[in-house]
Amino acid sequence: MSKKTKNRARPATESTSGGLNPRQPCPCGSGKRYKACHGAGDDVIVLRPFAGLAAECDLVALREFVPSGLAPLTLAPDAAKLAGGRSAVLATVLPGAAAALIRPNGEALVGLQVQTRSGDVSADLGRALRWALTAEPGEVLPVAGASLDAAGQGPVRLQDLLVTDAPLDVTLHTDFAWWLPDDAAGEPSAEAAAALEHANNVIMPTEVVRGDGVRGAYWVDAGTKAHLRWVRPEPEDLLLAGLARLQAGDELDLGDGSRYVGSFRAHGLLVPVWDLERDMHVKEWTAPAEAFAQRLTTVLASLEHQPPTERERRARDSLAGRQVTLR
Repeated sequence: MSKKTKNRARPATESTSGGLNPRQPCPCGSGKRYKACHGAGDDVIVLRPFAGLAAECDLVALREFVPSGLAPLTLAPDAAKLAGGRSAVLATVLPGAAAALIRPNGEALVGLQVQTRSGDVSADLGRALRWALTAEPGEVLPVAGASLDAAGQGPVRLQDLLVTDAPLDVTLHTDFAWWLPDDAAGEPSAEAAAALEHANNVIMPTEVVRGDGVRGAYWVDAGTKAHLRWVRPEPEDLLLAGLARLQAGDELDLGDGSRYVGSFRAHGLLVPVWDLERDMHVKEWTAPAEAFAQRLTTVLASLEHQPPTERERRARDSLAGRQVTLR
């Protein structure tokens, strides 16, 4: 008599993990294989958690590879009413990788880089932000779990609490001195001072590259060389086709002192990466980035009426296989 295998039913939505290779890294970013992480349970993974937000590309960057930065949040009317005049700021990482904390002056800080997460990063952040809008000064939220869902309201996502078309005004820092509030009384504890020193020792210098048509681009000094990591909002297939057309035309670099090395995926978006001449100042890459953005816009539009050539298809296959790993 054969044994019957009972399969767990999973919601059939685009935000689930359907089609994922169980041996590949889990999309949640834990570093584990999918089968040993969210693939082992019923937690639905939202592959593009920040979709619908104008700040999507910057949110991905701050969540994945920007070490020290802050960005004030523009609250939607209902959330602003709940906050009662309290300001809310998004932080790359908070002391102890906390989900949120309230400064003594009442300012709310919400952390992106946390130790635990569900399959929906936006829901985690939404819970933490909603908690932070009404928590008492001095309180800390270590983890933003489902237990924070308001009674009768169900889970809340970041998209529910923010003005969706508002960009992020990101300010990057060279250290984590902002962990200590300006109105802090006395010296930090030995534990806090040690945590601050450790965080400062491992930080990689990072700058925002801004310009016409340039959003979500970050210059990173990795020690032996510098990189440009550019989070792109386009669907992956379309973006790869556009990059392939530029590659076929020898237009994929950013000019002298640069070399395209590959890309990585983060929260449903593709992040192209270039090696850069380390001795050049970050501001020297603004004009090349603007020129590249214009070239890419042009070729993406051309794809609507000019199908890829055989050379471009080969270039696309090559680019799709050039995946880089952050270290």
